[in-house]
Amino acid sequence: MAKKTKGQELQGKLTWKFPNIGKERPELVEKAEKYCHGYKRFLNVGKTERECVREAVRLLKKAGYKPFKRTGEYQPGDKVYFVNREKALIATTFGKRPIAEGLRLNGAHIDSPRLDLKPNPLYEKDEVALFKTHYYGGIRKYQWGTIPLALHGVVVKKNGDLEDICIGEDEDDPVFCVTDLLPHLSAKQNERPLKDGLKGEELNIVVGSLPYEDEEVKEGVKLMALSLLYEKYGMTEKDFFRAELEMVPAAKAKDVGLDRSLIGAYGQDDRVCAYTALTAEIDVKKPEFTTVTILTDKEETGSDGNTGLDSDYVLHYIEDLAELEGVAVRDVLRNSLCLSSDVNAAFDPTFSDVYEPRNSCYINKGCVLTKYTGARGKAGSNDASAETMARVIAMMESAGVYWQAGELGAVDAGGGGTIAKLVARMDVDTVDLGVPILSMHSPFELASKLDVYQTYKAFKAFYQ
Repeated sequence: MAKKTKGQELQGKLTWKFPNIGKERPELVEKAEKYCHGYKRFLNVGKTERECVREAVRLLKKAGYKPFKRTGEYQPGDKVYFVNREKALIATTFGKRPIAEGLRLNGAHIDSPRLDLKPNPLYEKDEVALFKTHYYGGIRKYQWGTIPLALHGVVVKKNGDLEDICIGEDEDDPVFCVTDLLPHLSAKQNERPLKDGLKGEELNIVVGSLPYEDEEVKEGVKLMALSLLYEKYGMTEKDFFRAELEMVPAAKAKDVGLDRSLIGAYGQDDRVCAYTALTAEIDVKKPEFTTVTILTDKEETGSDGNTGLDSDYVLHYIEDLAELEGVAVRDVLRNSLCLSSDVNAAFDPTFSDVYEPRNSCYINKGCVLTKYTGARGKAGSNDASAETMARVIAMMESAGVYWQAGELGAVDAGGGGTIAKLVARMDVDTVDLGVPILSMHSPFELASKLDVYQTYKAFKAFYQ
């Protein structure tokens, strides 16, 4: 090998490119594959926020976690959890240092874009029974036509009983779908802007087409649908007003590509960060700092409501932790460090014009550290400080984590937000860290197994 010139040596010393993990460390492929088995199961059983919380509690209990008690006495290594209204969760491992020295917070959201049933959803038109929907979060409406959908949720019946609803996931279950026009008759529809390819009020779910066998009954198809719901769940039409019912893609998480390097599934934004944060939380034993792992709700609609992070439930939990040691919560918060764990848009070679290649994240290059989010002019962004960036980078590099930097698209192309600004508002140093995603917010998002595994490693390093 020829001796490097002075310029080549200087170039090697001063310049940097984020490496492809598969090229640099191919032996990590098998470890990532093994880790992602559990992740795919989590995606399949947790298609709603309630289901995610239920599965998280199962995993936490299996690992020895106990319900948090405000009056409890805890030692380093003790593990507790708190559930907020069955739709958000906090898990903690107590650290060796006093709580006044700060916490290690990690927040991911478990809600995902979907179609919610309206409060009065069921109707019949031209002898077809349908559900009216109201889309939740930033969906591209045209993507939700003609794909198999499953019905998930809960209903509180008149007697107060809570009934879990799930239709479309078992092999023998029926599924549902939104119809779309055939190309032969879609000349006028083709003239619409893409965002209106299917309009909100056209996202109607086909429920059934057979009438109840009684010629004296009007709207027999609707009655047939109601009778089947009553037979299976004891539901009446009035019960819809006491329900939370969501339409989600019926497909299971699948390996993608000849090399099986990617995972394709619904809801990876942001259950990929929820699962990696949760498993890292479980695997940490006696951390230096007390951990606070947050699986939150409502991020896709602005984090509002009492299960979203724009409420005070996390602050109240931290207040409870502070009271355990008789310290001021403000001291705990200003000494804490938080990862806002959310996905970022991976560079897509098919649509490269909306990215800025030098500052985009890429699949197979590790978890992505996002200094700022927001839209155009950094509006709505936390914009992490240089000191915060340095602390988190040092943690990852000391643990041998593959990481990269990225921002969400070109400056004038758009943008997006996370929970970072809501945690930072409590006087906590915060930065975004998560997984690069292709086809974000679609019914079938793509993530690299290597990136998922490195995100888990990053969270574990952060906690430890």
